[in-house]
Amino acid sequence: MVAQILYQKVADDIKKNILSGTYEVGTLIPTENELEQTYEVSKITVRKAVELLVAEGYLKKKSGIGTRVISNNLFNKLSKARSYSSIVNEQGDLTRKVLEVKNLNSNDTPLKNVFKNRNITFIRRLYSFDNKPFIIVKHYLPNISIDEDATKLEYQSLYKFMKDNGQEPYSFKDSFSAVNLDNDEKEILQKEDTLALQRIRRGFNTNGDLIEYTISTYDSEQLPYEIEYEV
Repeated sequence: MVAQILYQKVADDIKKNILSGTYEVGTLIPTENELEQTYEVSKITVRKAVELLVAEGYLKKKSGIGTRVISNNLFNKLSKARSYSSIVNEQGDLTRKVLEVKNLNSNDTPLKNVFKNRNITFIRRLYSFDNKPFIIVKHYLPNISIDEDATKLEYQSLYKFMKDNGQEPYSFKDSFSAVNLDNDEKEILQKEDTLALQRIRRGFNTNGDLIEYTISTYDSEQLPYEIEYEV
């Protein structure tokens, strides 16, 4: 039996124990040594199996503590959705431009009920599709200070930028609604009508703290908002 099939079989059995409740969410799975003895395999095979389940969102490893079950959702792979920007890029040229970067008092932002009198980094960007204005994006980042690195967002994704600044989202919550553009947004998107699609994304760290609040306003007449999932 080849090693690849073996570690996949071990991972499948551990996953079965997670889904059945044998290993409950929030508890630690057996140690590497215990898993080696249970499955009669090498340490490398056990580690590959665990790494696979970490990548799929079932387990989380923490040095000095062990490997904890963090989900028993059968469809964890749904979290591996292709980003909308990658889908759009296949249909044309999607470019970014930083319109504005500044500090705001939290009381003057949508985060006023979460943070009191805190400085919030505000970044406004414009995405263009084949050189036509397409998406206005407003980022509110409570844990990142403004510096010259913000200019990197001309060519860098928000999440690479956040990671470089010590903030890495662990989970997201998205909400969508139809909105009417104000005059400034109409001018930026070069639209005659006021109707647009708006997505509000909240990003949280592993402690459940809000570290990103992004409002994206789309001219969905150009392209519909699509999501592709790997199940």
